[in-house]
Amino acid sequence: MPKLIEFDNVSVEREGTMALRNVTFSIEAGEHVAILGPNGCGKSTLLKTVTRECYPRYPDLSRVRIWGEEIWTLFELRATLGIVTNDLVTTCTKPYSALETVLSGFFGSIGIWPNHHVTPEMQARARELLAFFEIDHLADRSMTEVSSGESRRVVFARALVHEPKALVLDEPANSLDVRAQGEMRESMRKLADKGVSVIVVTHHLPDIIPEIRRVIALKQGRIFFDGEKGELLNPERMEELFDVPVGVEEEGGYYTLWLES
Repeated sequence: MPKLIEFDNVSVEREGTMALRNVTFSIEAGEHVAILGPNGCGKSTLLKTVTRECYPRYPDLSRVRIWGEEIWTLFELRATLGIVTNDLVTTCTKPYSALETVLSGFFGSIGIWPNHHVTPEMQARARELLAFFEIDHLADRSMTEVSSGESRRVVFARALVHEPKALVLDEPANSLDVRAQGEMRESMRKLADKGVSVIVVTHHLPDIIPEIRRVIALKQGRIFFDGEKGELLNPERMEELFDVPVGVEEEGGYYTLWLES
């Protein structure tokens, strides 16, 4: 099976600054991976390169492949790789019901429009996903009336309507309270157990669920470390990555990090 994502010697320039520098890595189908690093390290640029919002600075010297293909459309990408960003969660917070929001994933829209033909199969798939994330009771509730954690789970469901083989989550705990963070992580674990590759892009260690074994760390636009999380998630390596003295603790498969005084 082709690799899920491949970056080969990728450099990306944004606003006159090299945001990514000679980045090379690959992620296998079925693999769960965290892409970790401080703000400004290049995580968002890497994600935007996957979604074709950014392009390599030197296209003749680099390659970006998704499922082995260098050329793909946004609609083709949605069918194989679901992507949930904070911008998408904000965009989906409109006066449409949770069910309509999930159904809109079939059409690449936000909400259902008059020209959309929703089939019984689509309805069944959307309700199945709401139930999977334990939010089927929100089916008729407006997205403007649900909590931030519930809203994020609705958008997770929307990203899965095409049954993609992988889901990329950008800073999934952003702006969530403690309870919502726990619900979000349980949802991620359910996806991983179901066989969906989970790729988490984050600066927050607790987002790295136990099913994730590999960490790709970015610093100043370069690969700082790529390997087993147990080898990276320790005080010495985290201090190098974040440039501050830190403590790290593992409990129940989750890691926490704090500033040392």
